[in-house]
Amino acid sequence: MTTLLVTHDDCTRHLTPAGHPERVARLEHLMAALEGKALTRIEAPEASDDDICLVHPQAYLDRIRAAEPSEGIVALDADTHMSPGSFDAAMRAVGGALQAVDMVMAGEAANAFVATRPPGHHAETETPMGFCLFGNAAIAAKHALDRHGLSRVAVVDFDVHHGNGTQDLLWSEARTLFVSSHQMPLWPGTGAAEERGAHENVINVPLAPQTGGDGFRKAYEAQVFPALEEFKPELLIISAGFDAHKADPLANLMLDEDDFAWVSRKLCEIAARHGEGRVVSCLEGGYDLGGLSRGAAAHVDELIRAGG
Repeated sequence: MTTLLVTHDDCTRHLTPAGHPERVARLEHLMAALEGKALTRIEAPEASDDDICLVHPQAYLDRIRAAEPSEGIVALDADTHMSPGSFDAAMRAVGGALQAVDMVMAGEAANAFVATRPPGHHAETETPMGFCLFGNAAIAAKHALDRHGLSRVAVVDFDVHHGNGTQDLLWSEARTLFVSSHQMPLWPGTGAAEERGAHENVINVPLAPQTGGDGFRKAYEAQVFPALEEFKPELLIISAGFDAHKADPLANLMLDEDDFAWVSRKLCEIAARHGEGRVVSCLEGGYDLGGLSRGAAAHVDELIRAGG
């Protein structure tokens, strides 16, 4: 059994304005950090309209498709932009996550890391935001439930920003457990512990600024791991953001690559107990290129170790 690396060169065609933190260099540095690792690389296919409409309405998909410019860069909001090629990149990001689910469910891979951009965990049902166009992880969860017949899928988001989009998209989906750890206060301002989902299927773990590895680990041991053990996910999807790294310019948590390795290892162990080790990890944030590269490499090393 191998660990998949799912990516596509189209994801480098999504351009943002000069100085924007979500930039092509993120994917270039990450891929360089994964060079030489024991990974089976495949190209991410494009998602279909039906795939996107597992969680987003067709009218929203049509609006995003029409928003792509023929030249230059347009702003959908203060943070979220599109260029020629952005729509294809976003469809590859969704398609890559779905292909990873398909191959892991078929036993063709032990687990997978989907290295694509734009990220997805801030995209709400009808609102692009926070650099995100479509809810990649949420769509992957619905795909696993509706098309693979699973009963319980967990999504764990350790990006430093609250996964408001994934929460919105899965709020009423009783077959999912969504867990987000994130700095608070911080953009987008959601993610209070009191936000629990329509079926008590959401767990938010706010972390104070300057929280380091010890506080992060204690929070996961107290709140996240027991909830996952009780839920018994048949598939675990990770929204893997590396902007909780102490070097990241957009936030103030103090994690390092050892912390990302630790949480990845623990999540893989839970997946092994309840879901035959099935893990699909989707890249979200991480804006210091060194912190992103080291954190992602540590994360992928644990996927490889778990799948070996």
